[in-house]
Amino acid sequence: MFAGNLTYQIASSEGDKIMPYLFKGFDDTFSERVQANDIVIAGANFGCGSSREHPAVGLAYANVKAVICKSVNRIFYRSSVNQGLPIIVLPEVVDAYKQGDEVLLDFEKGEIKVGEKIVKFAPLPSKLMGVFNAKGLVNYIKNN
Repeated sequence: MFAGNLTYQIASSEGDKIMPYLFKGFDDTFSERVQANDIVIAGANFGCGSSREHPAVGLAYANVKAVICKSVNRIFYRSSVNQGLPIIVLPEVVDAYKQGDEVLLDFEKGEIKVGEKIVKFAPLPSKLMGVFNAKGLVNYIKNN
């Protein structure tokens, strides 16, 4: 998701500098196309490969609403929470998704609509939603 050779050239706090390099080599147009409130649909073991924060920072900086995946690397998951980026593990949604499908996510209802299919999940705890709404753990702690 972010080239290892850039790790020491771009600080993990520099979301604006991370953005142009997100997913390069996999989807070279991602950083130009991603928009606020987009939902990323991904496969298994999302975020594997390293413990760098850069990808989570970049996706959070882009204001991605959430990543929905089949499974997630635990270090990446924790980094994502710290950055205010929700990761929802729902293989059923990933399997149901077809390119171009509309995906609607309602955190409060615990519901994702993909195409015509609705998948329920346990609504996220209010404190966790507080972290996401504050755009990260540091902001949440500062405000609470």
